[in-house]
Amino acid sequence: MKAMKPPKKPLLFYYGIILVVILLLNSFIFPVIFQKQVKEVDYGTFLTMVEKGDVQKVEIEDHYILFNSAAGNNKDSYYRTGVVDDPKLVDRLHEADVQFTKVIPRENSPFLNFILTWILPLLIFIAIGQWFAKKMQNKMMGGGNTLSFGKSKAKVYVEAKIGVTFADVAGQDEAKEALQEIVDFLHNPKKYKEIGAKIPKGALLVGPPGTGKTLLAKAVAGESKVPFFSISGSEFVEMFVGMGAARVRDLFKQAQEKAPCIVFIDEIDAIGKSRNSGMAGGNDEREQTLNQLLTEMDGFDADKGVVILAASNRPETLDKALLRPGRFDRRVPVELPDLAGREAILQVHARQVKLETDVDFNLIARATSGASGADLANIINEGALRAVRFGRDRVTQNDLEESVETVIAGYQRKNAVISMKDKLTISYHEVGHALVAAKQSHSAPVHKITIIPRTSGALGYTMQVDERETVLMSKEQALDKITTFMGGRAAEEVIFNTVTSGASNDIEQATKIARAMVTRYGMTEEFDMMALETVNNAYLGGDSSLIVSAETAAKIDDVVLKIIKTCHQKAIHILEENKDILHELTKYLIEKETLSGEEFMQILEGQ
Repeated sequence: MKAMKPPKKPLLFYYGIILVVILLLNSFIFPVIFQKQVKEVDYGTFLTMVEKGDVQKVEIEDHYILFNSAAGNNKDSYYRTGVVDDPKLVDRLHEADVQFTKVIPRENSPFLNFILTWILPLLIFIAIGQWFAKKMQNKMMGGGNTLSFGKSKAKVYVEAKIGVTFADVAGQDEAKEALQEIVDFLHNPKKYKEIGAKIPKGALLVGPPGTGKTLLAKAVAGESKVPFFSISGSEFVEMFVGMGAARVRDLFKQAQEKAPCIVFIDEIDAIGKSRNSGMAGGNDEREQTLNQLLTEMDGFDADKGVVILAASNRPETLDKALLRPGRFDRRVPVELPDLAGREAILQVHARQVKLETDVDFNLIARATSGASGADLANIINEGALRAVRFGRDRVTQNDLEESVETVIAGYQRKNAVISMKDKLTISYHEVGHALVAAKQSHSAPVHKITIIPRTSGALGYTMQVDERETVLMSKEQALDKITTFMGGRAAEEVIFNTVTSGASNDIEQATKIARAMVTRYGMTEEFDMMALETVNNAYLGGDSSLIVSAETAAKIDDVVLKIIKTCHQKAIHILEENKDILHELTKYLIEKETLSGEEFMQILEGQ
């Protein structure tokens, strides 16, 4: 794709610079030079010089007399004196054989004076006003003149500029398979027409941010070798009513002219929200744009080879008319990748990176459960940056593992000053997490324990990595997770008989799991399989809202508290039974600041 060039300065900008330079020269430089060449003298000196024959030429003005010297080295010197009522001046100049003349000032006509003093300044101010008005118009209308208000802002990429194929997309095999049919239709439309099949007019890509929806759309265009129109939903909406609808019409007109082609609308929820949502009356501009989009999608023939792709993180907010068959009649989920998908994505992004031969992508993939494709690309890049920072020419396994921690918890705060008392508390806290996890049968193995503070605010953390991918969580696993979160606070209580603020994030995570067990997973006897809350914006954090009465909500809080208290007591019991190994592990951790999972298990097993 073409690199963006910096915008050129307007011509008036350079005119202004030239004008300022001229004014400065005229105010400070020219007067100094002129004053050096013309010397002021009194009238008596002038007469004396005339009598001596030192004056060569005289120019008599209304208010002063200008003359130059004829003596030796002063031929290029000019003098000026005031005008005195001297009737004999002409005779003196004749007698001295001096050339002289009377300079008569040129008088402009009244009409010319009127033009220069009134008409010309007025024209200059009108021109400046027109220029400012045009600049403001360009800013409000996104560039162009009045005739281009309704022009589409879509970026058009031809085949050579796309450069993306399905080989560049990993971890989304199901989505690629669903879109492969569109590619095949654009290549071989005849076999579909012979059997009477019609290609879907539009496909909606839905999924969390960073999963590769835009990349998939470009890959479809790259595989099909057709032009690719790309535009964001927000670019249709302007402050002037009707502009969005005009741009939709222009976009589809351009697409039909370049058919076969692909039109990609990113973040379509900006214009495609349901029309019965929000305040009465709604947003007229957005609704007109949506209505025009619906009309255009009904009005063109998909057999011509115009395919509409769109992406959204909030499909539940889209208007039902937009999702009916005949418009966006194919929905392609682009979900977070699984273990195999994450490993494949890491390998794709590592193609251009020099790696050591012992790099294990499977371990990195297992440590990044829930990461999107964009997150994994960032991890590879952070690993490469770390290798350069330490003066290496290849990325090591340690670089990638550290980049995972950087993305999760931030950079190391190497200059942080922590007192020995707080360091001891942090060490017992983190070992408490690890020891409780190791003593339970449904917990993931401990991969790393560290007390090195991070820029995210974490003073230390314990990393657990599952040996295999899990898609379901049992009640026992949920309870063990909560108990592991309680392990840090439990260690503080067992060893120091006090509590600190270091467990704030643990409390938040444990409460979230316990509440989900009650309200969403149906894992309690009190509420059995009753639905107690709904999840909104599943792809954007999954905010939930209760759908119960206030009385039931109070009962939910009681059940959640009961689960947390039970797990808390279980964590304390585990640590009380293993207090000796808790002291030993903490001693090692304080000395080394970081323990690997292997070192942790060796100490735990007495090796």
